Parts: sequence; structure tokens; C-alpha cells
Amino acid sequence: MAVKLRLKRMGAKKKPYYRIVAADSRSSRGGKFIELLGTYNPLTNPAEVKINEEKVLKWLANGAKPSDTVRDLLSKEGIMTKFHNQKGDK
Repeated sequence: MAVKLRLKRMGAKKKPYYRIVAADSRSSRGGKFIELLGTYNPLTNPAEVKINEEKVLKWLANGAKPSDTVRDLLSKEGIMTKFHNQKGDK
């Protein structure tokens, strides 16, 4: 099973709110997911991002691939740098 870290759209029409989830790559965008990793609210200024760093690092270490948008969010939070540093220490 290929696991992706991606956004699940929530909220009302024209008021999007996203959950960052680990999901099977074959499931639909709004479908079932394995684990909730954080939230992203693009409507606030600046955009509000809350991520559980431990869970994300665990999934990345187990081979989960982040989507482009999630990769950008993780990079801004400094999580991708920590992951690459951990990977280099092994």
C-alpha cells in the first residue's frame, strides 16, 4: 500500500479548511484516511498551519510521500530539514 501525505478538504463552499492526513494513494481526496497529522487554514492572514511533527516524521521515515502542497507546508515549518538531517545521521 502506497501512503501519501496530502490535504483533505473540509469546510463550507468557498471557505476551505484542510486536514493534513496520511492516506492510501488509491483513496479519493475526501475519502478514508489512515491518520490525521495536522490542519491548514489558508483563509487567515497569515495562513494557520498546525502539524504534529512526531507523527509526520514517523510517516516520512516509513516511506510516505508528501504531495507538492504538503511538502511546501512541511518545508516552511522546518520539518523536511529535520527529516533530511535524521536520514543523513543513519
